[in-house]
Amino acid sequence: MEVKTSLLDNMIGVGDMVLLEPLSEDSFLENLRKRFDHNEIYTYIGSVVISMNPYRSLPIYTPEKVEEYRNRNFYELSPHIYALADEAYRSLRDQDKDQCILITGESGAGKTEASKLVMSYVAAVCGKGQEVNKVKEQLLQSNPVLEAFGNAKTVRNDNSSRFGKYMDIEFDFKGDPLGGVISNYLLEKSRVVKQPRGERNFHVFYQLLSGASDDMLKKLKLNRDFSKYNYLSLDSAVVNGLDDAASFRTVKNAMQIVGFMEDEVQSVLELVAAVLKLGNIEFKPESRCNGADESRVKDKNDLKEMCELLGIEQTVLERAFSYRTVEAKSEKVSTTLNVAQAYYARDALAKNLYSRLFSWLVTRINESIKAQTKTRHKVMGVLDIYGFEIFEDNSFEQFIINYCNEKLQQIFIELTLREEQEEYVREGIEWTNIEYFNNAIICDLIENNQNGIMAMLDEECLRPGTVTDETFLDKLNTICAEHQHFESRLSKNSKFLNDHSLPHSCFRIQHYAGKVLYCVEGFVDKNNDLLYRDLSQAMFKANHSLMKQLFPDGNPAKVNLKRPPTAGFQFKASVGTLMKNLQTKNPNYIRCIKPNDKKAAHIFTESLVCHQVRYLGLMENVRVRRAGYAFRQVYGPCLERYKMLCKRTWPHWRGPAREGVEVLMADLQVPTEEFSYGRSKIFIRNPRTLFFLEERRRQCLQDLATLIQKIYRGWKCRTHFLLLKKSQIVVAAWYRRYTQQKKYQKIKSATTVVQSYTRGWQARKLLRELKHQKRCEEAATTIAAYWHGAQVRREYRKFFRANAGKKIYNFTIQRIMQKYFLGLRKTLPSMSPIDKSWPARPYRFLDAAHTELRTIFHLWRCKKYRSQFTEEKKAVYEEKLEASELFKDKKSLYPSSVSQPFKGDYLEISKNPKYHKLNSCVEEKVLLADVVNKINRANGKGASRILLLTKKNVLLADQKTGQVKASVALPDLASVSVSTQNDGFFALKLREGSASAVKGDFLLSSEHLIETITKLHHIGSTASDDGVRLNIDITDEFLVQFKQDKVCVKFIQGAPKNGNGASCKRKNNRLLEVSVPATA
Repeated sequence: MEVKTSLLDNMIGVGDMVLLEPLSEDSFLENLRKRFDHNEIYTYIGSVVISMNPYRSLPIYTPEKVEEYRNRNFYELSPHIYALADEAYRSLRDQDKDQCILITGESGAGKTEASKLVMSYVAAVCGKGQEVNKVKEQLLQSNPVLEAFGNAKTVRNDNSSRFGKYMDIEFDFKGDPLGGVISNYLLEKSRVVKQPRGERNFHVFYQLLSGASDDMLKKLKLNRDFSKYNYLSLDSAVVNGLDDAASFRTVKNAMQIVGFMEDEVQSVLELVAAVLKLGNIEFKPESRCNGADESRVKDKNDLKEMCELLGIEQTVLERAFSYRTVEAKSEKVSTTLNVAQAYYARDALAKNLYSRLFSWLVTRINESIKAQTKTRHKVMGVLDIYGFEIFEDNSFEQFIINYCNEKLQQIFIELTLREEQEEYVREGIEWTNIEYFNNAIICDLIENNQNGIMAMLDEECLRPGTVTDETFLDKLNTICAEHQHFESRLSKNSKFLNDHSLPHSCFRIQHYAGKVLYCVEGFVDKNNDLLYRDLSQAMFKANHSLMKQLFPDGNPAKVNLKRPPTAGFQFKASVGTLMKNLQTKNPNYIRCIKPNDKKAAHIFTESLVCHQVRYLGLMENVRVRRAGYAFRQVYGPCLERYKMLCKRTWPHWRGPAREGVEVLMADLQVPTEEFSYGRSKIFIRNPRTLFFLEERRRQCLQDLATLIQKIYRGWKCRTHFLLLKKSQIVVAAWYRRYTQQKKYQKIKSATTVVQSYTRGWQARKLLRELKHQKRCEEAATTIAAYWHGAQVRREYRKFFRANAGKKIYNFTIQRIMQKYFLGLRKTLPSMSPIDKSWPARPYRFLDAAHTELRTIFHLWRCKKYRSQFTEEKKAVYEEKLEASELFKDKKSLYPSSVSQPFKGDYLEISKNPKYHKLNSCVEEKVLLADVVNKINRANGKGASRILLLTKKNVLLADQKTGQVKASVALPDLASVSVSTQNDGFFALKLREGSASAVKGDFLLSSEHLIETITKLHHIGSTASDDGVRLNIDITDEFLVQFKQDKVCVKFIQGAPKNGNGASCKRKNNRLLEVSVPATA
């Protein structure tokens, strides 16, 4: 059996106020306090949800909670706003009933958050899909945009909605959202120009200045400092917990999601900036020649910037602030405005500009989120509207707000009673009339077309002559003086004419929620809501993309001399339309309550909550619900919940659920006047009867729990005993197996020992026999051998005596040679060719063989060593060998070059991009590339040159430019002369008569002399035609042919100059002396 929770399970206080016993205002408040202290912020009054603002985040809005309340009965779980949203959505989807959710309460009670929670729940439980998700996202993202432009910080709420909002969400037959339509009511536009102390202007102004980039502010001609703007209050400009910069980014993103274009967003922000600039325009008085007062703009800089934002000519707007044109039939009269009138005109323009911008935003959002299909839609309306307001100073705004709440209370009572009556008729229960307070008389006092307060206010605004707030109050005192819900100083309902609690300029109305004192100051002006025609025409002339849409009344071609409708008339008409709309839908109510004025968590101010309970009419609501039957439940769930109270219905009832409930109630002997049977539900009149059933159920559940515990404990003990018994059998079996195994192991071990001893004795016996047999065979063999030996020796004694010496000698020599070779094999030296060690000869007669073997071994290991060389390595060693033949013991520089490998291309000429040009000039492979110094015969100094050696030529090139200076064919090279000392000088001597000998020989100096001369000698020998090797002269004095002259180059040892290198010096025309440092 599936176990479900119920509203009555684990209840803190009473979850449904209809069940509160006893019912009084004190018990009502105490129940709210008890649930609030335990974080139970939702309570029911029948199908109405009471929501207490916790002023903190609670973990009751998670996706898991959404799934928990999805498709569940309204009373099946503890009270929650999700339960109401799910009930409304399922009624719309499954029963095809249009729904509306009415959210009321005073500012700060959490109405806006409640509407968001309803919309987010519906978005979570309805269908999925790309198009559906897009519609849901647009519907949800419309909230941040409207909150930015329509919400403000007040003393009661940091995010107070200063307008009423009604949204119709349209669904298809499957329950998927198709779109929506938003209606707005009474934006508090007076907040644009003036805010009470401790409150802010609308959020968008602060969000724009805090979150816009510097470039955007520059385009909008704004400054980030709030104090620069007169329309922004400074005492509450910064609100704790509100990040205006982040909110601005959120609003821009939401506008993009809803469907605003970039130019539309820019246009909206320009109008917001224009309102701020408008507030900074100030006026000064100026007297005309006729004595009339006239106003002029003080500082025209803000006026100029505002005109640039809106695309208006400055002179046109400046004139509209100074003059007013009145048209009557065919006449036009132009009058000047004084400073007070100019300020009034400025503020009126600011209020109208912002109000019309807000209305345009709502219209623009509706264009984006409206349903695209034209088939019939299911509709769910969400009404988030200001609650009943009672302030110290109540003006025109509070009057029409409270009028709206009177209408909502009226429709609430009507729809609640109608719903009750329809359910009674549907269930076949006799309907009895319910006594309740009908506030239709109060609504008639306000909205009556003949003598209602709003009709008289409109009449007073439209009549000619002097019209003031005092004349309006006088008219009220005349017409409404005898109304039982109207009081003033002159009305007959006032107890005393000198009542000081009722000032002369005020009147009092006794609303359903209590008495409210209204000050008539500003009633006439706020109801007129006049904007001078000159200003509307000036706005229409603007080049801004939105101004002609916002001010169509300023079109000169469509001048309408008829007075525009008053604010009260417009609001009354919109409220009437709203009421008609709500009456066509099934209502669902959320009553929001603010627990304290400090906006703090865990604080419950009883007086404040009591005040809200009274003006929300919650006690009246409970009484209406309890006037008939306090509790009703479908037969199936009722039988499922209470069937354990009767033996005939427990544990299973096989018949119809109603018969089971009848048997149950008869068995419990509940008085028949306490309940009635409907067609599908049982109706319980008194909460005491329900609590009696719950108490019996609780006791029965305790008895059942005890029985279950007893059965469980018995089952658990039996299970434990059977487990012990089974374990004992297993342990005994394993123990017997273990003992038998141990016994078997002992027998097996003893048998093995006996067998081993037996096999040992048999083996030893056989061994003795075999040994005896072997000794006998060996003895016979030995005797036979001795006997045969004696026979042979006797036979060949003569022969052995003749050849015995030679054979013994040869045998001895063979043994010595065998021993020598075996010993040599073990003492051979290493395989390194430079290892000169060799074992000593053991006998002198082996001297020649010993030397020959040493030579053979050395040649063999040299061959093995050479076989490891690559061709390149062989070439290098051949060059090293050739260098050794040329310079060993002949030149002092040679020993230092032995350990240095011959690299050849020291400049990496083929890889270095610096020598790319030089490399391209050489067609053959470069065998040597090095930097040398060419010695000048004139002064003995050297010039850097690049020496390139190929198979056919020797080239000298400039090191910097890479240009080839000289090229010598190798066959033209006669010899090379070098010194015996530790220097790098060498002379290239050319053959006489050759083409290269024109400029004479070359005297050069190189750091790689040995490698250079070796490669020259090797390549020069192969390049000569006759095969004659290149001659290398090693001497400390040689002649060098410089063109026509021969110069002697002489090498001497001397002290080092400029370091350790050799230096060359010119002695005379015939002698170059090279000083070489002495080697250590």
